[in-house]
Amino acid sequence: MLSDSEVQRVLVMLAHPDDVDFGSAGTVARWTDAGISVAYCIVTDGDAGGHDESVPRTEIAPMRRKEQTAAAACVGVHDLRFLGYPDGSNYMRMPPSHPDHRAVGSAALDAVYPDARNPFAFPELRTEEGLEAWTVREVWMQGGPALNQYVDITETFSRKVAALRAHESQTGHMDKLEEFLRGWLSRAAAQGGLPEGRLAEAFQVIDTA
Repeated sequence: MLSDSEVQRVLVMLAHPDDVDFGSAGTVARWTDAGISVAYCIVTDGDAGGHDESVPRTEIAPMRRKEQTAAAACVGVHDLRFLGYPDGSNYMRMPPSHPDHRAVGSAALDAVYPDARNPFAFPELRTEEGLEAWTVREVWMQGGPALNQYVDITETFSRKVAALRAHESQTGHMDKLEEFLRGWLSRAAAQGGLPEGRLAEAFQVIDTA
């Protein structure tokens, strides 16, 4: 598993605005504090989300882009790429996993292997955009099926909360958001063997080098 000192860049693939902030904003804040360049690629605008029926649907996508941009700034991320695909339109829903999470995760893994390292796959990326083949060394999955990495985010927890509060259309109704997060992250820390009182985000890290 790579140490932070060995990492220069991280690309975070997201299905919706706020996904990264629930799952890994505390870890992202640690990375940016360490000088690692982090970029977000948000596949949908989360236009099927929200709780206020008085807000026109046409206003949701730009609102959520604005919220995600503000949330990213809380943890030191300023490079955001919004792809603008429709929310919830990839797979039929099958609880408990949102269909977009499965679709984006699958697409990201498919891109990492075998395509990204193969100069003959999608050759237009090389000829038209000047992008050379690239071997991704590790993939971190938020809450994967075989957790093996627990990141202590106790010191960056307040920034995670601030990032989530920036998603007002999604968390504005959650009066006990911080209490919920502390319970969830405390359990992850205990599972990872961290001392009592610590908070952690959990990942499955896959060696893809």
